[in-house]
Amino acid sequence: MKSLANISVIGRDKTGVVARVTQFLFQSGANVEEIEQQVTRGRFSMSLQASWRGALDRTAMARGLETLGASLGMEVRGRFMEQHKRQRMALLVTKEPECPEAIVRAVKSRKIPAEISVVVSNHRSLAPIAKKAGAPFLYVDYSDRDRAEKTVLAAFEEYEVDWIVLARFMKILSPNFVWRHKNKIINIHPSLLPAFPGASAYRQAYERGVKIVGVSAHIVTMHLDEGPIICQNSFKVKPGEALSDIIRRGQQLEAKTLVRAIQLCLRKRLDIYWGVVHNV
Repeated sequence: MKSLANISVIGRDKTGVVARVTQFLFQSGANVEEIEQQVTRGRFSMSLQASWRGALDRTAMARGLETLGASLGMEVRGRFMEQHKRQRMALLVTKEPECPEAIVRAVKSRKIPAEISVVVSNHRSLAPIAKKAGAPFLYVDYSDRDRAEKTVLAAFEEYEVDWIVLARFMKILSPNFVWRHKNKIINIHPSLLPAFPGASAYRQAYERGVKIVGVSAHIVTMHLDEGPIICQNSFKVKPGEALSDIIRRGQQLEAKTLVRAIQLCLRKRLDIYWGVVHNV
């Protein structure tokens, strides 16, 4: 049996942080399997994955990480995983139902090897989708993003979320949010990235007269619509096709492509090296 944990370290940059954290893990008998760190505007962020042979006392480890964080003056948290349990997803949605409905169907048919642990939205209109999934629905007012993100992050802790899926969630995530779940946030964007990032991608493509319209599923990073691309799909624009028809066809393709991206990620069919996704 092998115990796994994803650990995040966030706070003001200072010397010796990496050594202190890795030493603590080494003394607990852990093997550090992955580690990545960066400093942005004086703010230090580190994400690592550690493993232990045999069962792990999660309560003691969480307490130890909290004590370590206090001594460093930083936030140090661990998300613990079990190798043989079904992974848990959080769906973030706004108003468009195509993607979340497709994901719910794929989970129920076991095409996606996971369970939906919570559905989060900045609108109430898609609450029935959470009911179909048998998951709690959390409405969050995003008029104050910092406060909203604290609420959502707390919910992820409560529901022990492993993966986050932005199923056409129409809000930009802060770097502070993204780093806490590095390489664990999947998004669908309605263009063949890197073309037409940002809002109204279908309209951007339509106004430029492109002949092929597509969608991109990608890992979310701190840079908008620039994360590693997991998979893409496209269709040819018909002569004289209206923007509304392009959007309708695109939304159907978004759902299909997002489901495929989730399958690849959860079945560990890919790795990310230097910002590029590689199939394994």
